[in-house]
Amino acid sequence: MQVATCVPFDPESKGGSEASVRVAKADLVPTEANLLDAYPDMTALQAACDVFCAGVNGRRHRETGAVPALRLVEERARLHVLPSAPYAAALGETRLVNTDQTVRFGSVRYSTPPGLVDTEVWVRAAGDELVIVADLNSLALRPGWAPTPPAGLVEVARHALSTPGRPRIELSHYPDHPQDPSGAPRPPSPKPTRPAETAFLALGPGAEAWLIEAAAAGTVRIRAKMAAAVELAALVGTGEVDAALGVAAAAGRFAEDDLLAIVRHRAAGAPSAELVIADETHSAQPGTAAWEGFGR
Repeated sequence: MQVATCVPFDPESKGGSEASVRVAKADLVPTEANLLDAYPDMTALQAACDVFCAGVNGRRHRETGAVPALRLVEERARLHVLPSAPYAAALGETRLVNTDQTVRFGSVRYSTPPGLVDTEVWVRAAGDELVIVADLNSLALRPGWAPTPPAGLVEVARHALSTPGRPRIELSHYPDHPQDPSGAPRPPSPKPTRPAETAFLALGPGAEAWLIEAAAAGTVRIRAKMAAAVELAALVGTGEVDAALGVAAAAGRFAEDDLLAIVRHRAAGAPSAELVIADETHSAQPGTAAWEGFGR
């Protein structure tokens, strides 16, 4: 096999190139005799073609009386060896992997595996998928990079084609990201950097939940409230304050005296199972029904 391209301004060579395409369409591309009515994507079609080729190449040919797969072993001695690397045009367009491990194709970002930052890769559209190919031999010189066989030009990623504004990010390409490769988000875990923060988080899981929810709600004076909680724990007990912090986190109570009020509420024996969460649907303001007839 060899790639035949036409010569510019040479009609005869153009006809020869077109003839090879016509032969490929007639004899190589699967026809209705061995295709299904529909396939979900190009990958399924390629798999069906592989199964078809394995079937016809493994049975005896009725004209030659030989099995094509076995005949290829004899004919291989007369065939020219294909180049170890394909033509660059067959790999697609070149792209540089950005610092966020993504490449851009058609104004869409697609993720790549770790270790390819600042590396030139090839991208091409294959049906409804984007194929990303990298030269692992060029990466072997990088410190800490240990490519596994096979080396050379290897497909490193494959994504479904997308549209601008909808990037394709494979979570398994970011093993150190706060999100698991399975897609399940990891709960945030506060990391103390000061002794006061360490003392507050030592109160228990309720304190950790309170800190996460308070930060998400944009609570002000968090450090002062954390220090007050530690002082309150020294008076009434760590377990009681930690439980009150858990209730405050679930109910969204992050005001100055909310923690003390919850501790007193629990100390009085009142149940805290039914939480009252303040939101826009509940208001303590009187209604405006009295003003309904005003001015009539």
